[in-house]
Amino acid sequence: MNHNKKQKAVTTVVDKLRVLYNLQLIDSRMDEIRKFRINIPMEIKSLEEELEKMKKKLEHFYEDIFSIKENINKQNKNIKSSDLLISKYEKQKDHIKNHKELYSLDKEIDYQKLEIQLSKKKIKELNIQIHKKKEILKEKEEMLENKKEHLFHKKNELNNILIENEKEEQILLEKSSCFSKKVDNDLLKTYQKIRNGVKNGIAIAPVQRGAPLGSYLAITPQKYSELIQRNKLLIDEHSGRILIDAELAEEEKKKSFVFSYKKKL
Repeated sequence: MNHNKKQKAVTTVVDKLRVLYNLQLIDSRMDEIRKFRINIPMEIKSLEEELEKMKKKLEHFYEDIFSIKENINKQNKNIKSSDLLISKYEKQKDHIKNHKELYSLDKEIDYQKLEIQLSKKKIKELNIQIHKKKEILKEKEEMLENKKEHLFHKKNELNNILIENEKEEQILLEKSSCFSKKVDNDLLKTYQKIRNGVKNGIAIAPVQRGAPLGSYLAITPQKYSELIQRNKLLIDEHSGRILIDAELAEEEKKKSFVFSYKKKL
């Protein structure tokens, strides 16, 4: 019975650091998974909003083209009206009694002919506008279709990652429970308290180039000397994190399930 207890518990500082760092790697990975899960709706929402903006821009193009076509119809109606007036004035010329009336009718006919020319010129310009807008519209419609396709594939891709992450998270929870049982409750509570008190959830930090990972404040040479001796658990006075030397951290990282699982994906 006692023999079994000794197998489960970790007593040396090195063993405690190994277990704590493995817990940290697992918890950090679970933080990533949870953060990813929270960010997915925002990413999808952002893509959907972008899609909606593109649709609205297309609607404006359709409205512009419709408006130009309405203008062309208006100009064609003007031409018909002018043609009718010319025909009417030409008939009136057959019944005129003096030069003044003839002059007045000819003037009206010339004016209507000018109106027809102006309307035809406008129609030509408007048709050029439609042609240009239709070319841009075609490009924008293709872009919209590509964006729709991208959104569809993105949703599928993210959904597949979510499914994979869910499987991984279940295994990580089991691993976490297993490692948690290897340390005494007081140390586990200390680890969790530190984790809850720091922004990035890093409770046990490897010391690289004289400073804990994620900190720009170096530890003293004396503390670093104590750290590499691995005789006691050390707390960084600035960040409040438990310290581990980079070499030991790297050893555990290479063996960790977290990184071996990532390689399989």
